[in-house]
Amino acid sequence: MSSTSEPSTTAHGSRSRQRPSPPVRKPGTLAKVRRMRQAMRHEEPDRVPITDFFWGGFVQRWREELDLPPDASPYYHYDLDWVVTFPNMDPWIRPFETVKEDDDEVVVKTGFGAVMRKKFDFPMPESIGWEIDAFEKLESIEFDNPADRRRFFEAGDNQIAGVGDGFERNSPPWIDTVQKLHADFATYGSMVECSECLTRLIGQQNTMLWIGMYPERMGQVINRIGRFYVDSLKAQIQAGGPWLDGMVIWGDVAYKKTMFFSPDYWRTYFRPWVKAMIDECHTHDLPVIYHGCGNVSFILEDFIEIGVDAYNPLEAKAGLDCVALREQYGHRLGMCGNNDIRLWERGDLEEIRRDVLRKLHAAKGGGYIFQSDHSVSSEVSGHTYDYIVKLVRQYGNYPLGLPELDGAISG
Repeated sequence: MSSTSEPSTTAHGSRSRQRPSPPVRKPGTLAKVRRMRQAMRHEEPDRVPITDFFWGGFVQRWREELDLPPDASPYYHYDLDWVVTFPNMDPWIRPFETVKEDDDEVVVKTGFGAVMRKKFDFPMPESIGWEIDAFEKLESIEFDNPADRRRFFEAGDNQIAGVGDGFERNSPPWIDTVQKLHADFATYGSMVECSECLTRLIGQQNTMLWIGMYPERMGQVINRIGRFYVDSLKAQIQAGGPWLDGMVIWGDVAYKKTMFFSPDYWRTYFRPWVKAMIDECHTHDLPVIYHGCGNVSFILEDFIEIGVDAYNPLEAKAGLDCVALREQYGHRLGMCGNNDIRLWERGDLEEIRRDVLRKLHAAKGGGYIFQSDHSVSSEVSGHTYDYIVKLVRQYGNYPLGLPELDGAISG
């Protein structure tokens, strides 16, 4: 649903549409919003919230294996609790520049200045080049207006929504997606932070190299990027208004073993901007889920201090374990994810059952949202995911019984 009202000028000089008031939500949707908020306040709701991020290849496989209609969605089929939406976060708002396209792949330059190759038979794209290929270019960048109405109210190409496990040109207006989903789910907006932007803008290798070579100058660049995305977040919250139930902040800062750069460097330059984003969300009563891949053990305490409501995805394949983390941090840390996708891909239902029921111990007292430890890949059987959802729905009702694991939280 979109408004046809005349746009009005905002304080940023951009133009935004008059928004209709959200419709009265269904009792089931209100229960989802309440369930999510209670979980992140470390209260026990009626049941453990559940959702996931799904690869397009998985969705197709799931439809075929469960003999579902071609437009079936796991979110609606399982009545999952929350969804994430993606406005245009590109530094430069512009159509994809097609470098190459044939039946096997497409190569485009995006609004991050990244050259992206998407092979249609492969699940994820790769970055093969960047417009900003020298540090001096990075220092001189000037981004488009963070509050430009095209980010939120107009269709168009954007890298994060358009180049992933699928490929989409001319993504629909963000506000239309938010308004459509609002009726059925706890609906979250999202915004990248400095580290995620740098990965897409110059690549992880250049990011780490230039931090090492020019730590203070790179810090100034990070501060400029941080200001841009805080302002983008403010504009998104203004655009979404009462249609938003929360916010996801994207920011990978680690790999399987440890962080990409020193914790102290992160604390000096990255942490203040993440905190500013969280503070802005909390000012508008929006809980925050921070999504950061890899082993972030060195800075989990920092995320607690700056007010993250839940951390995602807590990759099991990076050595993280939500049950052990609950023992370590108690109910100071909200958790979202940590279910080992490698087990789901193997498809041994008894192995999955043991792992899922063990991980549900982290939900005692609230503070836990059930999800994979990244996203549901094409290697996961539709029948396997169907089994997992039914298992969580069976054992995830409060008060949690889990009789076969009581007293064995450290197993």
